[in-house]
Amino acid sequence: MPVTKSKIYILDANVIIHAHDYYYHMNRVPEFWSWLLHHADNGHIKMPIEIMEEVKGGPEAQHAQWIKSAEVKKRLLLDEEWSEEVLNEVITTGYVAQPTEDHVELMGQDPFLVTYALGDPGNRVVISNETSKPSVKGAKRKVPDVCKEFGVECYNIYHLLDALNFRTNWADGL
Repeated sequence: MPVTKSKIYILDANVIIHAHDYYYHMNRVPEFWSWLLHHADNGHIKMPIEIMEEVKGGPEAQHAQWIKSAEVKKRLLLDEEWSEEVLNEVITTGYVAQPTEDHVELMGQDPFLVTYALGDPGNRVVISNETSKPSVKGAKRKVPDVCKEFGVECYNIYHLLDALNFRTNWADGL
Protein backbone atom coordinates (compact mmCIF):
# COMPACT_ATOMS: atom_id res chain seq x y z
CA MET A 1 0.00 0.00 0.00
CA PRO A 2 1.51 3.40 -0.96
CA VAL A 3 2.34 5.87 1.76
CA THR A 4 0.38 9.09 1.46
CA LYS A 5 1.81 12.37 2.64
CA SER A 6 -0.01 14.25 5.35
CA LYS A 7 -1.14 17.78 4.74
CA ILE A 8 1.04 20.55 6.08
CA TYR A 9 -0.94 23.54 7.30
CA ILE A 10 1.01 26.76 6.84
CA LEU A 11 -0.15 29.41 9.30
CA ASP A 12 -0.56 33.10 8.57
CA ALA A 13 0.51 35.49 11.34
CA ASN A 14 -3.10 36.51 11.92
CA VAL A 15 -3.90 32.99 13.13
CA ILE A 16 -1.54 33.40 16.09
CA ILE A 17 -2.52 37.02 16.75
CA HIS A 18 -6.28 36.42 16.59
CA ALA A 19 -6.11 33.18 18.58
CA HIS A 20 -4.44 34.95 21.47
CA ASP A 21 -6.33 38.24 21.27
CA TYR A 22 -9.85 36.92 20.62
CA TYR A 23 -10.57 33.31 21.46
CA TYR A 24 -7.64 31.22 22.78
CA HIS A 25 -5.80 33.57 25.12
CA MET A 26 -2.72 31.81 26.41
CA ASN A 27 -3.78 32.13 30.05
CA ARG A 28 -7.28 30.75 29.43
CA VAL A 29 -6.72 28.04 26.83
CA PRO A 30 -3.14 26.81 27.12
CA GLU A 31 -4.26 23.55 25.52
CA PHE A 32 -4.53 25.34 22.16
CA TRP A 33 -0.90 26.42 22.25
CA SER A 34 0.27 22.95 23.29
CA TRP A 35 -1.87 21.48 20.51
CA LEU A 36 -0.20 23.77 17.95
CA LEU A 37 3.25 22.65 19.07
CA HIS A 38 2.23 19.00 19.13
CA HIS A 39 1.18 19.26 15.48
CA ALA A 40 4.27 21.30 14.66
CA ASP A 41 6.36 18.45 16.08
CA ASN A 42 4.61 15.89 13.90
CA GLY A 43 4.97 18.13 10.83
CA HIS A 44 1.31 19.04 10.33
CA ILE A 45 1.54 22.73 11.29
CA LYS A 46 4.37 25.03 10.22
CA MET A 47 5.16 28.71 9.74
CA PRO A 48 7.77 30.26 7.47
CA ILE A 49 10.24 32.57 9.22
CA GLU A 50 8.95 35.52 7.18
CA ILE A 51 5.48 34.99 8.64
CA MET A 52 6.73 34.40 12.19
CA GLU A 53 8.42 37.80 12.01
CA GLU A 54 5.03 39.43 11.34
CA VAL A 55 3.82 38.43 14.80
CA LYS A 56 4.75 41.54 16.73
CA GLY A 57 4.08 42.94 20.14
CA GLY A 58 5.75 44.45 23.14
CA PRO A 59 6.89 42.73 26.32
CA GLU A 60 3.26 42.33 27.41
CA ALA A 61 2.23 40.49 24.21
CA GLN A 62 2.39 36.85 25.27
CA HIS A 63 1.81 35.49 21.77
CA ALA A 64 4.70 37.55 20.37
CA GLN A 65 7.04 36.41 23.14
CA TRP A 66 5.86 32.82 22.64
CA ILE A 67 6.59 32.73 18.91
CA LYS A 68 9.99 34.40 19.40
CA SER A 69 11.14 31.77 21.88
CA ALA A 70 13.87 29.47 20.58
CA GLU A 71 11.88 26.34 21.44
CA VAL A 72 8.75 27.44 19.59
CA LYS A 73 10.72 28.65 16.57
CA LYS A 74 12.57 25.35 16.37
CA ARG A 75 9.34 23.35 16.51
CA LEU A 76 7.06 25.52 14.37
CA LEU A 77 9.47 26.74 11.68
CA LEU A 78 8.97 25.58 8.10
CA ASP A 79 12.66 25.14 7.56
CA GLU A 80 13.18 25.26 3.83
CA GLU A 81 14.26 27.64 1.10
CA TRP A 82 11.73 29.46 -1.02
CA SER A 83 11.98 29.87 -4.76
CA GLU A 84 12.73 33.40 -5.91
CA GLU A 85 11.18 32.57 -9.28
CA VAL A 86 7.94 31.37 -7.67
CA LEU A 87 7.84 34.34 -5.29
CA ASN A 88 8.24 36.75 -8.21
CA GLU A 89 5.43 35.01 -10.07
CA VAL A 90 3.16 35.16 -7.03
CA ILE A 91 3.83 38.88 -6.66
CA THR A 92 3.56 39.84 -10.33
CA THR A 93 0.63 37.56 -11.21
CA GLY A 94 -1.21 37.47 -7.90
CA TYR A 95 -0.77 41.06 -6.82
CA VAL A 96 0.95 43.69 -8.98
CA ALA A 97 2.72 43.26 -12.35
CA GLN A 98 5.33 45.93 -11.57
CA PRO A 99 5.43 46.39 -7.81
CA THR A 100 6.79 49.56 -6.23
CA GLU A 101 8.16 49.84 -2.68
CA ASP A 102 4.70 51.00 -1.58
CA HIS A 103 3.15 47.87 -3.10
CA VAL A 104 5.69 45.64 -1.38
CA GLU A 105 4.89 47.28 1.95
CA LEU A 106 1.14 46.79 1.43
CA MET A 107 1.57 43.11 0.52
CA GLY A 108 3.70 42.47 3.58
CA GLN A 109 4.82 38.87 3.83
CA ASP A 110 1.62 37.40 2.38
CA PRO A 111 3.22 36.36 -0.94
CA PHE A 112 5.51 34.05 1.03
CA LEU A 113 2.52 32.02 2.26
CA VAL A 114 1.50 31.22 -1.31
CA THR A 115 5.11 30.66 -2.40
CA TYR A 116 5.77 28.09 0.31
CA ALA A 117 2.45 26.38 -0.38
CA LEU A 118 3.39 26.11 -4.05
CA GLY A 119 6.49 24.19 -2.96
CA ASP A 120 4.17 21.16 -2.61
CA PRO A 121 0.68 22.33 -3.65
CA GLY A 122 -1.05 18.97 -3.30
CA ASN A 123 0.04 18.60 0.31
CA ARG A 124 0.09 22.15 1.67
CA VAL A 125 -2.78 24.24 2.91
CA VAL A 126 -2.63 27.91 3.88
CA ILE A 127 -4.50 28.81 7.07
CA SER A 128 -5.38 32.51 7.23
CA ASN A 129 -8.14 34.43 8.95
CA GLU A 130 -8.37 36.88 6.06
CA THR A 131 -11.72 36.89 4.30
CA SER A 132 -11.96 36.58 0.55
CA LYS A 133 -12.76 39.87 -1.19
CA PRO A 134 -12.49 39.26 -4.95
CA SER A 135 -13.24 42.93 -5.66
CA VAL A 136 -9.97 43.99 -3.99
CA LYS A 137 -7.19 44.22 -6.56
CA GLY A 138 -3.47 44.95 -6.55
CA ALA A 139 -1.23 44.95 -3.50
CA LYS A 140 -4.19 44.81 -1.09
CA ARG A 141 -5.50 41.48 -2.40
CA LYS A 142 -6.51 39.01 0.26
CA VAL A 143 -4.61 35.76 0.85
CA PRO A 144 -7.58 33.48 0.03
CA ASP A 145 -8.04 35.15 -3.35
CA VAL A 146 -4.37 34.87 -4.32
CA CYS A 147 -4.33 31.25 -3.14
CA LYS A 148 -7.37 30.50 -5.29
CA GLU A 149 -5.68 32.03 -8.33
CA PHE A 150 -2.71 29.69 -7.88
CA GLY A 151 -4.74 26.60 -7.00
CA VAL A 152 -3.63 26.55 -3.36
CA GLU A 153 -6.07 25.42 -0.69
CA CYS A 154 -6.75 28.17 1.86
CA TYR A 155 -9.00 28.00 4.90
CA ASN A 156 -9.50 29.75 8.22
CA ILE A 157 -8.59 28.56 11.70
CA TYR A 158 -11.87 26.69 12.12
CA HIS A 159 -10.99 24.34 9.27
CA LEU A 160 -7.66 23.61 10.95
CA LEU A 161 -9.32 22.93 14.31
CA ASP A 162 -11.66 20.46 12.63
CA ALA A 163 -9.03 18.83 10.39
CA LEU A 164 -6.64 18.19 13.29
CA ASN A 165 -9.40 17.56 15.86
CA PHE A 166 -8.70 20.27 18.44
CA ARG A 167 -10.45 19.76 21.78
CA THR A 168 -9.82 20.89 25.31
CA ASN A 169 -11.48 17.94 27.10
CA TRP A 170 -12.33 20.34 29.92
CA ALA A 171 -15.50 18.45 30.84
CA ASP A 172 -13.54 15.21 31.27
CA GLY A 173 -12.02 16.56 34.48
CA LEU A 174 -15.36 17.16 36.22
